[in-house]
Amino acid sequence: MWETLAEPFRFPFMTHALLAAALLAVPMALLSCLVVLKGWSLMGDAVSHAVLPGIVIAYVLGLPFAVGAFAAGLLCAVATGFVKENSRIPYDTVMGVVYAGMFGLGLVMYVNIDTDVHLQHILFGDILGISKADIAQTAVIAAVVSVVMALKWKDFLLHSFDPVHARVLGLRTSLIYYGLLSLLALTIVGALQAVGLILAIALLIAPGAVAFLMARTFRGMLCLAVIVSVSASLGGVYLSFFINGAPAPIIVLLMTAMFMAVLVVSSRRIRRAEAAVYPPASTSS
Repeated sequence: MWETLAEPFRFPFMTHALLAAALLAVPMALLSCLVVLKGWSLMGDAVSHAVLPGIVIAYVLGLPFAVGAFAAGLLCAVATGFVKENSRIPYDTVMGVVYAGMFGLGLVMYVNIDTDVHLQHILFGDILGISKADIAQTAVIAAVVSVVMALKWKDFLLHSFDPVHARVLGLRTSLIYYGLLSLLALTIVGALQAVGLILAIALLIAPGAVAFLMARTFRGMLCLAVIVSVSASLGGVYLSFFINGAPAPIIVLLMTAMFMAVLVVSSRRIRRAEAAVYPPASTSS
């Protein structure tokens, strides 16, 4: 039995995948807390889809995919902010138009070039085929995002709840805004090889959503999000070996299951608390 359970660790591609999953899970979890608090779920989706044309351009120019993806994601974020500030169009509408246009442009460019890069790997990732260079890139991204979050989490938190108050206190809110978008784009670049463009948004929402239902402080929310993200990521890669499935969808399913379980428990706890404060009126015959 123990030999069977330890079998995945005998293969280098599995150990590489587990290491990459753990490294990626940390920055995704940290940013997911801010994404949930700010209501930026659609922004994360927009940036993740918008990097496709950057990947194609990087391939044509012979550049690393990460460079093109980061540039395209940041361009999408900046363009969205510019259109929002210079028009009366609602923010979610702007994001929908921009990311749909960028994603469509990427697909048109992809089908018109001769490439050996499979679109499926770009959209859904290929963590089992991750290389040591990709792991090193993911480690650098995880370190950068984690350090910035550790140093500036209070500023990010204040900006999430009250940007006006943050501006009054002297914080450069525009720098915080675009800095957070840059971290978002950078983290999505790290997720390309692991989970792809489509499923990256799940890792940017689910850990923060689960932690939001469980934690009472922002620090606790960050810690719980990391635990949820790391456990689901490692569990998804590990289970994929035994059920012969793709790791990325299994990771997303585990996170979804965690969210549903916590949601049910949280709803019951709230109902019990409400019943204790407002007991049902007794009826006398």
